Amino acid sequence: MISNEVVTATPREGKFSKNAARRVRKAGKIPAVVYGAKLIQRILYSESGHNTIFDLEISGSAAKTKAMIVDWQHEPIKGTLLHIDLKRIAMDKPIKVEVPIVLQGIPVGVKIEGGIMDQVLREVEIECLPGDIPSAINLDVSEMHMHDTLRVKDLPHAGKLQFLTDEDATVVHVIAIKEEAPAEVVDVAAAPAEPEVVKKGKQETEGAAAAAAPEAKKDAKK
Repeated sequence: MISNEVVTATPREGKFSKNAARRVRKAGKIPAVVYGAKLIQRILYSESGHNTIFDLEISGSAAKTKAMIVDWQHEPIKGTLLHIDLKRIAMDKPIKVEVPIVLQGIPVGVKIEGGIMDQVLREVEIECLPGDIPSAINLDVSEMHMHDTLRVKDLPHAGKLQFLTDEDATVVHVIAIKEEAPAEVVDVAAAPAEPEVVKKGKQETEGAAAAAAPEAKKDAKK
């Protein structure tokens, strides 16, 4: 997606130490090459996110260039933006980007057949011209039945973009809910069986005692 936003950047001069980076952040700016933290955050959290293409102005140059954010870093506790990397974009050359997959609707297999929907793939890598980058790829799943699977090749798209992710990769499927065995069955199955050797020994002992009883009575009479 192409934005009308214009970001102003200032080239670095000399070495850029950690102390210099702290001073830049304290001034409400983003270290590296781009100034204007609020504008960058607005771009990152927009509908098209880091795939947004915007105009980049560089101090000392009258010309603007198209750019997009290719990497960024947040402070882990406060969540403030610490650093970003930009890439110049040539509008007439294809680029590779990842776009989110948005599922639409509720599958028949969930509403009527008692299954659950499992989304395996949430982003897909594509290649296209910068002006043709979609903010997301919408996939209608309302007609999916139990055990149905939709793959990358099933994603709707115009001929303007090419999928780089394996086209046989599973995007979403409807699966059955696993049923647990009743508690009493599980308890019986889990109980350890008495070893056959012990049973046999016990029976032999009882038999020997029974056989010896008459002999003991004879001896007593004598």
